[in-house]
Amino acid sequence: MHRNWPETSATDQLACDRLLRAGSKSFHAAAMLLPREVRAPATALYAFCRLADDAIDDGPGDAGAVALLTARLDAAYAGAPFDHAADRAFSAVVRRFGLPQAVPAALIEGFAWDAQGRRYDDFDDLCAYAASVAGTVGLMMTTVMERRQPAVLARAADLGVAMQLTNIARDVGEDARKGRLYLPLAWLREAGIDPDEFMRRPVFSAALGGVVARLLAEAERLYASADAGIAGLPVGCRAGIRAARLIYAEIGREVGRAGHDSVSRRAVVGKRRKLALLARALVAGAPGAGLLAPPPLPATAWLVEALATSHPPRRAERIQKAAWWDLAGRATAVIAMFERLGRVERAVTRGP
Repeated sequence: MHRNWPETSATDQLACDRLLRAGSKSFHAAAMLLPREVRAPATALYAFCRLADDAIDDGPGDAGAVALLTARLDAAYAGAPFDHAADRAFSAVVRRFGLPQAVPAALIEGFAWDAQGRRYDDFDDLCAYAASVAGTVGLMMTTVMERRQPAVLARAADLGVAMQLTNIARDVGEDARKGRLYLPLAWLREAGIDPDEFMRRPVFSAALGGVVARLLAEAERLYASADAGIAGLPVGCRAGIRAARLIYAEIGREVGRAGHDSVSRRAVVGKRRKLALLARALVAGAPGAGLLAPPPLPATAWLVEALATSHPPRRAERIQKAAWWDLAGRATAVIAMFERLGRVERAVTRGP
């Protein structure tokens, strides 16, 4: 089949897959349920976003780091990416799918806010941040699934924001120890918590637990909204996205089971529970397209419009519908992966 878009080399694709496996077990497990023609570009997107995130979290995290990320993005869109597998793969993907530069540029802007140590006065401000660093990822994922209907894009952005809110709720203590605070300042003050005092001495309290619970309730509302959008995705993609949604929502429930204490512990979804959720993702239905109507969040509306009004290149290939036995095979691969992990863990525990 002849194609008129650039390809990612097998070597670069393998390097991106390694970054995915090392960086996010939840995302990697969910990605195993995606069709290959979607999983490959989605992995390339993840690899570039991961490296950008690490440049802020693990690097100097200053204006220079942000400027370098912007230069990498410009180079990728100019077709002359930096000499790194993730940059080359990302460049191929954005040209192949006609992804507007405004979307990943918004992601980098969110990272810049991290570098500045920005705090968020209220929930709307926090949503603007979550839209930048995570809503954009949901929109880019939807693009490589070849969906640009505004309603589907709006629900994808909802899912990205919900996942970011879950991350924030899970990592309150870890973030505070890094000098970062994402919980809405107004919510903290309403709960009788002085933000500066908390940052000087980050300890859990019942009042803080109430703020975390409130944030998770907002995440749950957005997960419910995002569910409707899954029906608008290609059939072969629905199980993988549903799996990611279920696993991330379960992280929030783990926080709740710990009394919403995410300061002294970090919630983790165990392997058995992940397997159960992956199985549920394979068989669960999604609400009908009639539930797609609500408008996008104010924080994501401009991103949705940027994608919905863009013009993707003509494609010679379409995402194939996945038969149930194909999905079962992907689920079997995920289960085997977890079984291998279990054997390795047991071997380490028991010794040779």
